Amino acid sequence: MDFEPAGQLPILDDSAIKRVLCVVAHPDDMEYGASAVVAEWASKGIEVGYLLLTSGEAGIRSLAPAAAGPLRAEEQRRACEIVGVADLAILDFPDGLLEPGLALRERIARHIRRFKPDVVMTMTWDLETPWGINHVDHRVAGLAVVDAIRDADNPWLFRTQRTDEGSETWAVSLLLVAGSQDTHAIPVSKQSVDLAVASLGAHEAYLAALPIHPPPDELVTSILARTGKAARSDHALGVRSIRMG
Repeated sequence: MDFEPAGQLPILDDSAIKRVLCVVAHPDDMEYGASAVVAEWASKGIEVGYLLLTSGEAGIRSLAPAAAGPLRAEEQRRACEIVGVADLAILDFPDGLLEPGLALRERIARHIRRFKPDVVMTMTWDLETPWGINHVDHRVAGLAVVDAIRDADNPWLFRTQRTDEGSETWAVSLLLVAGSQDTHAIPVSKQSVDLAVASLGAHEAYLAALPIHPPPDELVTSILARTGKAARSDHALGVRSIRMG
């Protein structure tokens, strides 16, 4: 499947965005280009939070999950610090075994109600992606995010008396999907690209367990340069933009 940008992509207008929640399955999922946009937003004063559905504990073949999970969570915290993310939450769903269902939707919806984002960003739920067959956790996470956005704005779903659990409804205006058929581009500066490279490099133990993984600077730069051409910019992230309101 060819996901090369076709012709010129319009630039996403982010001038009114104040808060973004990024919801992904694993530590490192945001670091393959998307964290450059996070760094760019942070430099503009936009608040960005990360919600990880698992700690990625099954992601290192040579390391038992009990050891890998905390290690990968710590690497994600370092990656967040690099690009200016202070709000990081990691849920306890099992890595590699994410299942679509009410439990997953409820946890995401409650977090949306707590964080109150204008925009939610996630990864594609497509089966086929530019890098091959999509991981099951990515597919489940993406679809769960779509449903949870609607759930979060429904006053009759996931009701609770505890205000600290996100009981008030919240309407998300825009969903941005990375890794799908791009409808828009988000240009990023060279400084944001460098921060994105460093954020991927923060996953040191994880990358060391993948000997054929390309160097972070080579991989991140190539991803962002490819879309940059379609945005008349040196570097840009391509996203699918979906209005939710």
